[in-house]
Amino acid sequence: MSKPRVAVHKFSSCDGCQLAFLNLGEDLLRLTEIVELVHFLEAGLDNATAQVDVAFVEGSISTPEDLERITAIRANSKLLITIGACATSGGVQALRNYADAKAWTQAIYASPQYISSLDKVTPIAAQVKVDLELWGCPITGRQVIDTVRALTNGALPLQNADKVCSECKRDQHSCVLVSKGLPCMGPVTRSGCGALCPSIGRECYGCFGPAENTEAKAFAETLARLGLPQDEVQRRFRLIHSQAKEYEQT
Repeated sequence: MSKPRVAVHKFSSCDGCQLAFLNLGEDLLRLTEIVELVHFLEAGLDNATAQVDVAFVEGSISTPEDLERITAIRANSKLLITIGACATSGGVQALRNYADAKAWTQAIYASPQYISSLDKVTPIAAQVKVDLELWGCPITGRQVIDTVRALTNGALPLQNADKVCSECKRDQHSCVLVSKGLPCMGPVTRSGCGALCPSIGRECYGCFGPAENTEAKAFAETLARLGLPQDEVQRRFRLIHSQAKEYEQT
């Protein structure tokens, strides 16, 4: 019986989510025992047009070339899974959607006529059908392993959209929002990071994106009551996941 064929593609991003694969180390070798990696440039495998069972895609769509390439990848893939903030909600590069990007291009580049970009940076799902989204900035190796194992058993992995606050409570971390008055994004951010920042007394900055039942508008008002100016409140929501629909109301 042939192994499922898997590809890992990159668009506008920092490569952090691809490193989640590479950082698996020996576990990545074990993973290749149950799937066949046919395209993954960062691992030295180049077959971008291969027909695959699963395509993992990192990065957002920001150029006409990106748009053509993601359309082709969708056509060549039975399942398309976006990985990380850039692919699921635009990432930091989508912040240019709030500025005059053409004016920046004119000001920065000596020959702006050679710069080709879309008017807006978009998540992958705004352009093609996406079968599963793995949130995080970056995602974790555990997400990769759980997803591949579930898929090879004919199922989609369970999506954990609980809040970071739940992780803090389970691990008995002191709530930095209550005890220190820090503008922690934990109440509106999905778990998965292990509450890394609150565990060392720092506020969560929302790297894993919106949790389920996110009352973003109400929480924005809470942040304002802590003394944050409106532009700083918006920055908290827009920094990484500006194109997440759950955060639009802020």
